[in-house]
This record gives sequence, structure tokens and C-alpha cells, in this order.
Amino acid sequence: MYVLHIANKNYSSWSLRPWVLMKELGIPFDEVLHRFLPDAHGRSFTTFSPTGKVPVLVDGDLAVWESLAIAEYLAEQHEGVWPEDPRARAWARAAAAEMHGGFSTLRNVCGMNCGVRIRLNEVSEALHHDLVRLEELWADGLSRFGGPFLAGETFTAADAFFCPVAFRIQTYNLPMGEKARAYAFRLLTLDSMLAWYKSALREDFRDPPHEIEQAQYGTVIEDHRAPEKV
Repeated sequence: MYVLHIANKNYSSWSLRPWVLMKELGIPFDEVLHRFLPDAHGRSFTTFSPTGKVPVLVDGDLAVWESLAIAEYLAEQHEGVWPEDPRARAWARAAAAEMHGGFSTLRNVCGMNCGVRIRLNEVSEALHHDLVRLEELWADGLSRFGGPFLAGETFTAADAFFCPVAFRIQTYNLPMGEKARAYAFRLLTLDSMLAWYKSALREDFRDPPHEIEQAQYGTVIEDHRAPEKV
């Protein structure tokens, strides 16, 4: 049985990607959640992770870190991680890699926090650029392969890599076109995403660095999370 190490579901966009992928594909695994430690400077999990970060997939005596590497490892063991069609598969891999290494302003300004709703102070030119590119990418995949998912009829790793963006669109009410919003809603209403969201709302613990970071860029106008335990 695989073991997937993740962090707080409210914040950990990187953890969400392999988690939702495995859930949607019916790949069984045991989940181990570790809370972020505010004073760990990004290296809180060295007992199980070579980088001290999450996610980490453990398969027997093998640990696989980095969400993209986890997806590729799973693809060697299970069907459906990437599209069967070679052209769709190449596109899906490129899209996932772009999300993995790009969209830095979107990720930094609009940090994932599932349980709150935030009004941004501004949509900067850099953030606008990321949102425009995001819409272009989604529109390309949906039109090229016919939808309803990015690379065709079925959910693949390409969609999993954009699931955190769907939460960001919901949290920050980001200015997106109708088709992009419809795709984001499609992701948000997946059974796996609803389950993640439900668990995130139940978390009664917070990570101060994440809370401080989001306060730099906007104002919390709704908080649907369980009250924090003091």
C-alpha cells in the first residue's frame, strides 16, 4: 500500500495534486498529514522527506518526492495518469510541467487557503499576465481535445495539477472568463475535491506564515474553517 505524506489541507497545494490524482484514479493509499511548523523554514519533514517538504509518496522502501515526479512514478504503475493518445499525453505533460514551474505570481500572491474568501488589494499586471496565460492554456486543451477535462474525456494528471488553481479562483474570486470558471467549477465539484475541501474546513489549526502572507495581498471577508484551537 502506498503512503502519501501531505501537509495542512487548507494550504498545501503541492500535496493536493497527487492526493486528488490518486483519489480520482482509484489508486489506494494511506494518507499521513503533518502540520506545517512555523519555525521550520520550509524544512519541517526531514524524517520522511529528502527535501524536508511535502508531498512524498512512499512505496515500500522507496520515497518519491516532488508532485510531478510522483505523477510520473504512478504512471509507470497505473493506467490513466496521462492520456493514452500520444499527442494528448505530450500536451498534458507540458501543461503540468508549466504549472509545476510557472505561474509564480499567481502562486505567491494567491496562496491556497481553501476555507476562506479573500478580497485582493489589487490585480497587478504580473498577476493579470498569469491569469491570461492560464485562460489561454485551459482554452487550448479544452478545444483541442474536446473536454470536459484538459486532455479529453477523462481526468488526468494535467487536471490534478490545476486543482489548486480552482481553489484559488474560489478563494479570491479571480477575474476569469466564463469557460475558465466553468472548468474550475468542474474541478471543484469532483468527489475528491469536495472531500479535500470538507477535511480542510474541519482543520482547527493554523499556520501563521501562511496567514500573514495572505494578509499582505488582501482582506479575509469570509472564514468557513472550524475555530482555531488555542
